[in-house]
Amino acid sequence: MPASKAQRAATAQRRAQAIALRLAGMDYQTISERLGYADRGAASKDVHRALESALEAESAAAETLRELEVQRLDRMQAAAWAKAAKGDLKAIETVLKVIDRRARLLGLDKPARTELTGADGGPLQVEAVDFAELERLITLTDATPGGETRDT
Repeated sequence: MPASKAQRAATAQRRAQAIALRLAGMDYQTISERLGYADRGAASKDVHRALESALEAESAAAETLRELEVQRLDRMQAAAWAKAAKGDLKAIETVLKVIDRRARLLGLDKPARTELTGADGGPLQVEAVDFAELERLITLTDATPGGETRDT
């Protein structure tokens, strides 16, 4: 028998509380005890289900928006196509920009390769780092068009 509206609302509220507690740094055992889960595994499973559900909803919304944007680009390309086919350079430029935007939106372009190397092109030595050091290392991955790393 499906859960009632009240049961679904209570589950959603408890999941929201569990996520808030987890974000605050609380372990699953404590979350379980505070919110009345059977055990820490049940609390963990519930938090993961809620996060997966949120990701699925976000992914579906992003896909809907992507489809809408592709339809808009199709209409723009169709509007400029006849002139471009007749050699109008401005229309050709417009069509190429639309095609480029569609390719980027759909991920059709080959991704740029980025490598981060250590001294003299050798391997990068990384040991335990704190968040600030990790952020600094990430900023080093800004690549030039040739794929080389640049120092900041």
